[in-house]
Amino acid sequence: MEFIFDWKENEKKIKDLKIFIEENRGKKGVLMSVLQEAQKSFGYLPIEIQKMVSEELRIPLSEIYGVATFYSQFTLIPKGENKIGVCLGTACYVKGAQEILAKVEKELGITVGQTTPDRKFSINATRCLGACGLAPVLMINDHIYGRLTADDVEEILNKHR
Repeated sequence: MEFIFDWKENEKKIKDLKIFIEENRGKKGVLMSVLQEAQKSFGYLPIEIQKMVSEELRIPLSEIYGVATFYSQFTLIPKGENKIGVCLGTACYVKGAQEILAKVEKELGITVGQTTPDRKFSINATRCLGACGLAPVLMINDHIYGRLTADDVEEILNKHR
């Protein structure tokens, strides 16, 4: 699935990022700082922004891509308005978390690490969410749902549609 980067819609953010680059050019570790600023501004690192950073800093795109894909703090796809984390920690896993995750993926038509085309949902598999007594659990944004069965998933997702 491909997301279209809208230059017009992001005009101010691009301008602000170029100012940030200019103010920090030549500083040690500038690439990390610039990518962190871009991630904060856009919510992800679209290839268009990676290319712009490459041109502005005169750093090969391959190096920028390498940094962006090496560090887990960066993402190359936009995250959804509703971020879903399905716990796959030990307690949740033994109580059926895989079935919960499979149902979420089926309902949304995406898999772990993806975002729905309408940018409404994105899914991550997580380790412990700290709610082992409620296993299995999933979290949507800051709300934890526990003691789930696969039959609960559709209703929970509908609350966030």
